[in-house]
Amino acid sequence: MMPEMKRKTETALADPKRQASWFGKVREAHQTETAEDYVELIADLIEANGEARIVDLAERFGISQATANKTISRLKKEGLVNSEPYRALFLTPAGKKLADECKQRHIIVYDFLRALGVSEKTAEMDAEGVEHHVSKETLEAFKKFIMKKK
Repeated sequence: MMPEMKRKTETALADPKRQASWFGKVREAHQTETAEDYVELIADLIEANGEARIVDLAERFGISQATANKTISRLKKEGLVNSEPYRALFLTPAGKKLADECKQRHIIVYDFLRALGVSEKTAEMDAEGVEHHVSKETLEAFKKFIMKKK
């Protein structure tokens, strides 16, 4: 690593409680990631195709229909998704709100990465992961940076 890139944390460990808090936030983000990915994809499928089906989710996530069904069952219990037998999936108002928030975060992260000069393909792939972990403060900084570049 270049000397000018050296961080303070490389020479001294953070306070244990502070560091535990950081890791706790990451674990929390991991727990909500799946729900966020599902509601965002359901919203995208409804917008693009007029409907979202389990088979479509399974294909796009690269998972089995049984796995997609299990997650949808959980999202129903959480009040994010509705469905009827042999019908498409629908987002509840809470699911739609979450999908909109996720989409907005994704766009901001993607636009930020593109403003830094990251390729479209890489920015899209990286935004998919970063969007779940970025804080509101950092997201606001990304937005300010994007506006300055325009």
